[in-house]
Amino acid sequence: MTTQTGKTALITGASSGIGKELATLFAQDGYNLVLVALSDEKLNAVEQDFKSAYSGQQITVIGKDLAAVNAPQEIYDELSGQGIQVDVLVNNAGFGEYGMFATETDLQKELDIIQVNISALVYLTKLFSKDMVQRNSGKILMLGSVASVMPNPMMAVYGATKSFIYSFSEALRNELKDSDVTVTVLMPGATDTDFFNRAGAMNTKAQEEARKTDPARVAKDGYEALMAGKDKVISGMKNKLSVASSYVLPDGAVAANMRKQMQDKNYATDQEEESQMNSLLLGVGVAALAVAGLLLFRSYNNLSTYDKLRYRAKAKRLSWKAQQMANEYTNQAQHAGQSVVDSLKGAYQNGKARVEETLA
Repeated sequence: MTTQTGKTALITGASSGIGKELATLFAQDGYNLVLVALSDEKLNAVEQDFKSAYSGQQITVIGKDLAAVNAPQEIYDELSGQGIQVDVLVNNAGFGEYGMFATETDLQKELDIIQVNISALVYLTKLFSKDMVQRNSGKILMLGSVASVMPNPMMAVYGATKSFIYSFSEALRNELKDSDVTVTVLMPGATDTDFFNRAGAMNTKAQEEARKTDPARVAKDGYEALMAGKDKVISGMKNKLSVASSYVLPDGAVAANMRKQMQDKNYATDQEEESQMNSLLLGVGVAALAVAGLLLFRSYNNLSTYDKLRYRAKAKRLSWKAQQMANEYTNQAQHAGQSVVDSLKGAYQNGKARVEETLA
């Protein structure tokens, strides 16, 4: 890493999980830190750890509840009063609420989710980005999610806030493209943090899956993308494939698959197992199409103008055929009795034939 002596990174939600791991990476790279989180024992412990490990750097700790409307302004004013310039803003803080929106979840908690995940993020970005533009220097990292581009049943409000973050960040990046201020969105999937416990989504399949993903790995992906000035990074190959497939599958199929991840990990019925089989069939068929699309994309920049126009037309055909195939497999989910092996073979051959036909 390149030492950044004298520069300061502000990280919200810095007392645990991805936020804490990001703070560690900044500290290792020589940044001074402003750590913002709820004022509790975890924040106190983090403060002591960082001040001990990085005694040569300035570590400023601010205990704030970002659900409070004025918290972002208070943070900005406190740092301004101390003469601390924020060179990197990391909007990491956020949380969710598990359950059926209409009948199960708590409205006040969901309003707090909107306040923390959206309002505080916008407020902080407004304050610090203005200073960055005036200096023509700065970096902003937003914590999005794979839910930024997928419906998220059972966490509908949380998913919607992540969609906002993605759209807001892409627009802001475009507005700042002629400056030296960059905006990067980090899009992880389920990660081994306290998120699911706080959301009340314990023992779900998503939480079980999250245990396989180290927040340090996610933080590293985000940090490297930020330093490289990238617009976004999807952390993890499985998540990359999931996001790619969401662009060609029907929204209903994507939402249904996301909802399965929010089921109790111990719940399994014959109907669910059949549905899982059909989801696998769908994935196998679409995978062949996705590979072909990637090959077209990788070669695109080396093509002549004529070939670019030709391949654009082929890409449109590919997308349409992927949509048609997805609809076909969704309809097939109503029929039982076909063996898994024969179904997988059929899905693969069908997808392969469609790819060959499209690229002919």
